[in-house]
Amino acid sequence: MSVADIGQTVLADMSRAELVARWQDQYGTPPPKGLSRRLLVGAVTYTQQAKLHGGYRPALSRRLVKLVGGAQVTQLAPPRSLSAGTSLVREWNGVTHTVDVVESGYIWNGTGYRSLSAVARAITGARWSGPRFFGIAT
Repeated sequence: MSVADIGQTVLADMSRAELVARWQDQYGTPPPKGLSRRLLVGAVTYTQQAKLHGGYRPALSRRLVKLVGGAQVTQLAPPRSLSAGTSLVREWNGVTHTVDVVESGYIWNGTGYRSLSAVARAITGARWSGPRFFGIAT
């Protein structure tokens, strides 16, 4: 039996009120109305495992925040920051592209963008992770 199985077994024996209290401790907000007991147990178990093993991947953290209606998730990845004044350079299909980092986002070809992913899409015509496209992904 794995640690996860043991954790789920202990949580499965808790009352709904205890599970809701555990959820509130971990997420800082009550669970969504109508959330099944099974999902309460699974979410609380997952959060405990994430804390034990180093936390969530950034993409999962963003998705969880979206799913719980904007409530804070217990751990978010530290923000990747680029200082205003930084220039990113990438060659794509034989053309060199330079993106300037400004306080409000990014500037490429005289047009402002809120995210690097939007710049990467403008350059390639396809959905890309902007940080990955520019080689700054962690």
